[in-house]
Amino acid sequence: MTWNSKRVWPVFVSSALLLASCGSKDEEAQQQGPPPAVPVAVYKVQSEDVVSTDTYPGTVVPLNEVQLLAEVTGFLTNIYVQDGQRVTKGQKLYTIDRTRYAAAANEAQAQLDVAKTNYDRAVQDAQRYERLDKLDAVAKQQVDIAQASRANAASQVEAARANLRSVNLDLNHATITAPLTGTIGISQVKLGALVTQGQTLLNTVSAEDPIAVDVNIGEADITRFLELQNNSSARQDSVFTLMLPGNQEYSLPGKIVTVDRAVDPQTGTLRVRVQFPNPKKLLKAGMNVSVRVRNQDNGNQLVIPTKALVEQLGEFYVYVVGDSNKVAQQKVATGAKIQGKTVVRGGLKQGQTIVSDGVQNLRQGAVVQVGDPSQPAAAQGQGQPAASGK
Repeated sequence: MTWNSKRVWPVFVSSALLLASCGSKDEEAQQQGPPPAVPVAVYKVQSEDVVSTDTYPGTVVPLNEVQLLAEVTGFLTNIYVQDGQRVTKGQKLYTIDRTRYAAAANEAQAQLDVAKTNYDRAVQDAQRYERLDKLDAVAKQQVDIAQASRANAASQVEAARANLRSVNLDLNHATITAPLTGTIGISQVKLGALVTQGQTLLNTVSAEDPIAVDVNIGEADITRFLELQNNSSARQDSVFTLMLPGNQEYSLPGKIVTVDRAVDPQTGTLRVRVQFPNPKKLLKAGMNVSVRVRNQDNGNQLVIPTKALVEQLGEFYVYVVGDSNKVAQQKVATGAKIQGKTVVRGGLKQGQTIVSDGVQNLRQGAVVQVGDPSQPAAAQGQGQPAASGK
């Protein structure tokens, strides 16, 4: 028994020491009091008139463009326009050597004349034999031969006419005219060059006013753009605007003219074509621009400083200041970001006070130290309404 008592004694001593230690810590915590209030800046939630946009990269493309290919083979004998000149539909642009095509047309015309003469003779012969046949003065075989000759002569006339149309088409194609009204580009061939039918590119003519911009949108935006296409007010209002290279804003609004038929399986995007007036020819085919599209976060919206948001697993929260300056974490639905502020689509009400700066030091139920929440901007540099941005 004496041995066992000696072994148990240290355990009782340790327990006593532990109780004494806990007691001292509790007393120390009571003496220190609650955690100090966390200094923060606050913002009183309010609504503002905002204009927000989504931006898409785009490429300027002509609504109508035609490549001029040589339709006959020969040497280029005339160029009637200057590079970059405005042309009208039907205006003469180029001429390819017409000599052999004119000769072929003359020959075809002569062949047609011969065929017509042969046909007239075959008609007369057939009529003569048919009269004799009524008098039973000629063999039936002769009548059949005359009628067959007349039919053959008629076919030769049609063949000669078709040949004449073909060579006249070549002769006409030796002169290239503008297929539409627009601007012609830089000539791809020089005077005297040999051009080949269907292969040699002479030039390109494109219409410049109006002109279009192609943008690619994600699948999530398809419904929205289809609604904009069918919305007549969106066609007249400044829903679609352009930013030119050099961050220059284009003054004239656009409208959707085409939504492509299918999503590109390689990129998962759909092409949308937006038409813009181009009276001063500022927009050139191939130019890289940005198309700004007004989104749903426009008009009178609740906004808060973006710094007030805390992101957790893809969701956004704010700290709402309640009674006794205690904060509670509140989930919010966010919208567009505008000049340091974010539109709140749900989760907050106008007049609520939230922490706008210092959220990284907070936890649920923490006590904060704030000034007058109705005028936080003077003390903290926070909370002034954001200017409407684009």
